[in-house]
Amino acid sequence: MMRLEHLNLVVNDLETTLKFYQAAFPHWKVRGGGEGEWHGVQRKWIHFGDDYNYLSFNDNGKGKIRPVEGYDLGLAHFAYVVTDLTSLNQRLIAAGFEIAIIGSKDANYNSVYYIDPNGHEVEFVEYLTDIPSERNFYL
Repeated sequence: MMRLEHLNLVVNDLETTLKFYQAAFPHWKVRGGGEGEWHGVQRKWIHFGDDYNYLSFNDNGKGKIRPVEGYDLGLAHFAYVVTDLTSLNQRLIAAGFEIAIIGSKDANYNSVYYIDPNGHEVEFVEYLTDIPSERNFYL
């Protein structure tokens, strides 16, 4: 078996970042954290997740993230499967975040995209079928 365990993201501010992801994943918690120096820059870091998956946030990010609407190299977005997209949207909107993109309409899934406080595009998808071959449309 192979699975993605974590993403390591450089962020501007840990608290504003945590606010977004806590609204998205209320069952996750800060697993741990610390401080250190990375290539001459002091930074704080935390691991936010559950026992199996987490996001690593490292503060003191500088520069700009690639434009999500462009074709520059880099991460375009990452996605999470959720079981209740309506509840997720309600939590994020109540926390002050807006839907950036409503995904394309499909009989087998619903999706939305948000931009986190650092500019990362995050997709949330709710599948409406248990049959994997029906979850994505390929030409």
